[in-house]
Amino acid sequence: MYLLGYDIGSSSVKASLINAETGKCVASAFYPKTEAEIIAVRSGWAEQNPESWWEYLKLATAAVLNESKITPADIRSIGISYQMHGLVCVDKNQQVLRPSIIWCDSRAVAIGQKAFQDLGETYCLSHLLNSPGNFTASKLAWVKQNEPNLFTHIYKIMLPGDYIAMRLSGDICTTISGLSEGMFWDFQNNALAAELLNYYGIDPSLIADVKPTFGLQGEVSRTAAAELGLKAGTPITYRAGDQPNNALSLNVFNPGEIASTAGTSGVVYGVNGQINYDPKSRVNTFAHVNHTAENPRLGVLLCINGTGILNSWIRKMVGADGLSYTAMNALADQIPVGSEGVCILPFGNGSERMLENKDTGCSLLNVNFNRHDRRHLIRAAQEGIVFSFKYGIDIMESMGIPVKKIHAGHANMFLSPVFRDTLAGVTGATIELFDTDGAAGAARGSGLGAGIYHSTEEAFSNLERIAVIEPDASKADAYQEAYAHWKQELDARVK
Repeated sequence: MYLLGYDIGSSSVKASLINAETGKCVASAFYPKTEAEIIAVRSGWAEQNPESWWEYLKLATAAVLNESKITPADIRSIGISYQMHGLVCVDKNQQVLRPSIIWCDSRAVAIGQKAFQDLGETYCLSHLLNSPGNFTASKLAWVKQNEPNLFTHIYKIMLPGDYIAMRLSGDICTTISGLSEGMFWDFQNNALAAELLNYYGIDPSLIADVKPTFGLQGEVSRTAAAELGLKAGTPITYRAGDQPNNALSLNVFNPGEIASTAGTSGVVYGVNGQINYDPKSRVNTFAHVNHTAENPRLGVLLCINGTGILNSWIRKMVGADGLSYTAMNALADQIPVGSEGVCILPFGNGSERMLENKDTGCSLLNVNFNRHDRRHLIRAAQEGIVFSFKYGIDIMESMGIPVKKIHAGHANMFLSPVFRDTLAGVTGATIELFDTDGAAGAARGSGLGAGIYHSTEEAFSNLERIAVIEPDASKADAYQEAYAHWKQELDARVK
């Protein structure tokens, strides 16, 4: 018995096949092997052809079936993870009307900001939990304003994962979690965001039918089965955006639990058990995969642009001898907590929402040419990244999220002992590292939706935990002192 998960990213489409009994990944594949094309007709635009996602998905499916040698009939369910905030428009024949406007496209920023002002911050934050911003609803408003003839032919709008589910099954549907990430959901009224739709002049009939995140969302059609080599009738039973799905992949469902990634940019995703928002809109809040009106579970998403990119930049600057990341981590470990006064503010990769959209640039502070060497710079960079995470976690805690555990994949910055020890030390949270990815998480999610697993505990009972990092009480004061120094330097620059 197997579970199939898809992860529809903007760089590639990945498929993973999980043995439902053991939880082991028996095959995985991704396409294309080089980064997928992003169409940028103008500066600030970013589009992709949804048909290309389908073509990559076909290749990835063929590869996992070939590698695993399983019988397609043994696949019991399918789950989908996808790049968030994209817009796909189709006509009555389910034909795509224009390229998808994807998550990193910024053309609708001004439209969303005007809506925030006209509708009022109080309404937007208390009902949508966010500014309309550059999210899917604002992108659709841009199409209405700039492509009015095309707009009249739209039958339904979808997120990227909704489109893939449509191609698999022929059914058009979405989820509350998906609607919330597009700013289409009113949390106060537990219904479509009628006031925002009315403001933008968007007919509610354009919104797809709502299905549960976990549960039957369609079945593989005969047409799709013939294209993919799957069995017709295989149920699609789970769907979520990439960040909520990453949290699911890491077994993060409950208040106080945090999912984190630290690649080029960093993400801290915390679960809140109450409907709340940051009055300064420094974080985004969406319905988590297990959210219900009766039992709220909200994913509070903090994205930090200047994360692993700083570590990479430091390596280029001080690694003329071909310094590896492993060697960098060893050098950083030779320097005590606080980097003997050297302080780095890691915000050199554009404006930071966490800092109320200020672009402060990266700052390297307090270097003494007679005392400090590259070891100090390496450690200060890693500490600066951690402290930016701590700054964001403080925002989450002010919203009522008690941070007790941080779950992360065993990858990128979490491979560094200095990074993870500092994060545990400064937050007081236990860090648990797991061997998983988005496609594998989507597969497990489908097992929950299909009733193969009867609880999240059962679904993740065999998730491979690689390491547990507990806070070092003997260094707690040193971590807090170093963070206070870092925050003082930051506050002096963002006031």
